[in-house]
Amino acid sequence: MPAEPINRITTDTREIPTVGWSSGVGGTLAFKRDQLAFLRRGIDRYGDIFRFRPLGIPMVLVNHPDYIRHVLVDEGEKYDKNAVLFKVVRPVLRKGLIANPDMELWRRQRRMMAPHFTPRTVATFTRNMTDETEQMLDRWERNYGSGGTIDVTDEIGQLALRIVNRSLFSAQVGASAQAFERAFGEANTILGAFFRFPFPPLTVPIRRHRRLRAAIAAMDEFVSAFIHRRLHEELPGTAADPAAPAGTGTGPAPQAEATDLLTLLLHTVDVEDGNGMDLEQLHHEVLNICIGAYETTTNTLSWAFYLLARHPQAEDRLHAEVDTVLAGRLPTVDDLPRLPYTRMVADETLRIYSPAYQFMRRASADDVIDGYRVPAGTNMLINSYFLHRHPDFWDDPERFDPLRFTPEQIARRPKHAYVPFGSGHRVCIGKHFALAELVLVLATVASRYRLVSPPGAPEVRPEALITLHPHGGVHLTLERR
Repeated sequence: MPAEPINRITTDTREIPTVGWSSGVGGTLAFKRDQLAFLRRGIDRYGDIFRFRPLGIPMVLVNHPDYIRHVLVDEGEKYDKNAVLFKVVRPVLRKGLIANPDMELWRRQRRMMAPHFTPRTVATFTRNMTDETEQMLDRWERNYGSGGTIDVTDEIGQLALRIVNRSLFSAQVGASAQAFERAFGEANTILGAFFRFPFPPLTVPIRRHRRLRAAIAAMDEFVSAFIHRRLHEELPGTAADPAAPAGTGTGPAPQAEATDLLTLLLHTVDVEDGNGMDLEQLHHEVLNICIGAYETTTNTLSWAFYLLARHPQAEDRLHAEVDTVLAGRLPTVDDLPRLPYTRMVADETLRIYSPAYQFMRRASADDVIDGYRVPAGTNMLINSYFLHRHPDFWDDPERFDPLRFTPEQIARRPKHAYVPFGSGHRVCIGKHFALAELVLVLATVASRYRLVSPPGAPEVRPEALITLHPHGGVHLTLERR
């Protein structure tokens, strides 16, 4: 930690190193071709802060815990979400918490929603997580049996949507969830390409943009159907799959909670003005929850099972803990503190392959970071793919080692060397839900199956879209334990 504030303004304020055409790092086309390779070359050449201008858009990568603490915490009010990355995703997320640039509206929404995402509230939804995982494992047994190879990414994607929809709507979902998956995948691919090379504008009616609008409409329809049905139900909490034909719905989810997140959001009011959300804002928030919960779980668990399959000693230790703690039963919320190694597996996976591997803030006023002048309007890029591999804070950073997250190891590192959920006042509201889900799903699967790499399986590489995906998906073979 620096001895003096890193934003002190002095007469010797210096310019941030800037990527030049002759630097060997590359320009716009290099950024478009391989964003991660471009940033890696920039870090290697310039260090923990440098400027680049894809298509003239001013961006600064910051890759040191002190700089990140400055942007997200110490001067967090000076850095807003009017950054280019959030402008790219705003056609999908609109006024929801993830990308909302209006600080007053964001604060109001956060006040209203935060009580529904505390560890205590999340505990009421953990039964959904284990029930749905157990049902998935039963389907695996019927459809694949021991020795079958499964598309883990697709299976976990369906599981993630089942969990979030049961928690949001007390609903079982089928065809509508698969349609949501396809629509989000389409939007993620298109927006990821647009972030790397934002031309032509999204308003131009080319085929790619028509596909994006169709994907957004499909996701909107998915959310609207549940909200509309809830508003017209006589008995809240018994929604069926909106895609099911009339009179043949799936009925109430088994052992549904007394309430769900949609009911809580419909009835919550702001403590300052006494009013609730209008239906448009409710729609945006529900869509943000669906996307956030789906993406975090799908990608993190896909990577977790991939990493465990490639590191059998870590997998053996995970299985030993699960067998000792659970002795064959399903885990519960009370087991979370009794599964520390399982949590460490989740944390180490999030270190290596954070789904939200990059996010941005925009400097709303001139600032100084460690003597470097930051002009107003600069887009500050935080890329945890590189931060979580910073050699000053992570030994042998490419190695999968869950023991990096023992309490002793955590205490040795700066807090902002690890930010899979962001930090500061805009830290991810779904953090507690996501972590509980990751641990409970890992433990439930590990109690019944070992997932192993098929012979000759190629290495899975990350695909840098708006979120970080396993390119081509993770495919593993089931072995019954």
